[in-house]
Amino acid sequence: MIDPVNNFKIPDEWIQRTNLPIDKLNSMILSGCYVLLSNGKLLRRGYTTGTTASAAAKGAVLSITKTVSEVEVKTPIGLRVRLPVQAEKGKASAFKFSGDHAVDVTNGMEIVACAKESENISIIAGKGIGIKKGSPAINPSPMRQIEDAIKEALVETGLRGAQVILFVPMGENITKKTLNEKIGIIGGISILGTTGFVEPWNEHLGEMKEELIKNADRVILTTGRIGVYFSHMLFPDHTVILIGSDISRGLRAAKGEVIICGLPGLILKWADPDILKKGGNLTVQEMIDSDPKNKVIDIALNEAVKKSGKRVVLLNRDGTILRDSHQKNMTMGGL
Repeated sequence: MIDPVNNFKIPDEWIQRTNLPIDKLNSMILSGCYVLLSNGKLLRRGYTTGTTASAAAKGAVLSITKTVSEVEVKTPIGLRVRLPVQAEKGKASAFKFSGDHAVDVTNGMEIVACAKESENISIIAGKGIGIKKGSPAINPSPMRQIEDAIKEALVETGLRGAQVILFVPMGENITKKTLNEKIGIIGGISILGTTGFVEPWNEHLGEMKEELIKNADRVILTTGRIGVYFSHMLFPDHTVILIGSDISRGLRAAKGEVIICGLPGLILKWADPDILKKGGNLTVQEMIDSDPKNKVIDIALNEAVKKSGKRVVLLNRDGTILRDSHQKNMTMGGL
């Protein structure tokens, strides 16, 4: 069974722990709307601002000819999802659903679209959508998603084209709770989403990191987004903190059980700054790709364990485990 959002092959033992009929589980996973964790628990994915805006745009165009309460839109990765909308007379509202994400300030946020027939397709960013360097903060992937949703509505209605204006009524207030202003996005929120889905955990904990590490009974310190993603799935009972290269800082803050988990590069270079001088490779990943069983990896892993006094789990980019210090002689084992 493969998660279609990230192409992750779900281990059989995870599937067995769900106690769900295989057909039902398979249908849930294939929808893209659920994530299966190692303990058999399912979490709901949410929808990005891009998917939500697409639903509003499609609903608005459809409602030029009829009242609409639900629309189906295509995500950037090709999966189709159904979202509720409130749409009539060319105006539609859709509300952002963040699934089981613990902290998402945009959860429940309304996105409004107003549509009228025109000669071609035009998408206009209205009030509540941020501006960066003079342009609306709508990323290319969700912009294509919105345009595709409008095209589908035009086919269904038989209209020639449509002008669609997007608004986020609370956008100016909500953006103050985000990092948008620090990165130059002014006056509203961003319309984002490379997959169309929101993963059910928080990757960006900012200044709360050390406090969360101190208060966690069981914590995963990880170095990047891939580590965040798979650590949540592998260790669902732990608090996962994205610490980047500040591994030592994270360890100093920790009071409870700690596991260091992530891609090998930063972890092994933290453990042994001279690791790349021992094999003539330009990167740690290059060394692993050329020889996954290279003893230099094991030596550096042992150094990481000695330096931290903690369990260290090194991941491949597909989520399989390259090394786990708690499993002797482990090389390319599966999850």
